[in-house]
Amino acid sequence: MLNAGRVATRLPVQDMDRARAFYSEKLGLEPSEERPGGLLYRCAGGEFALFLSSGASSGTHTQMGFEVDDIDAVVAELRKRGVVFEEYDAPGFTTVDGITEVEGNYPSKGGTGERGVWFHDSEGNLIGIGQPIR
Repeated sequence: MLNAGRVATRLPVQDMDRARAFYSEKLGLEPSEERPGGLLYRCAGGEFALFLSSGASSGTHTQMGFEVDDIDAVVAELRKRGVVFEEYDAPGFTTVDGITEVEGNYPSKGGTGERGVWFHDSEGNLIGIGQPIR
């Protein structure tokens, strides 16, 4: 039943004004809808919502991801806007200037792997950006 449904991410925020400013100023995104305690964003391939929550995100795992065609251009633009990317150094998973390459990641997407970066939003949510390696 769920395979016919649309996936929509929900991210908790503690300060809606701060989160709105981050998503606007740093990511260039504006909400398409607003309700008390929530903002809805629509992108080309899906949607996500920010909701006011007393619970904080752990920020220890990817909570939402964007897939792009040119990760280098996206990272360069976001850095200009002040986004700080995470650096990781673990066996088989090391970032170089914020970007890592993961071999064999999701070959069904038509690639041999994926290049990826991660950053935390103003509320501690860990956001990923990926580009299939073709």
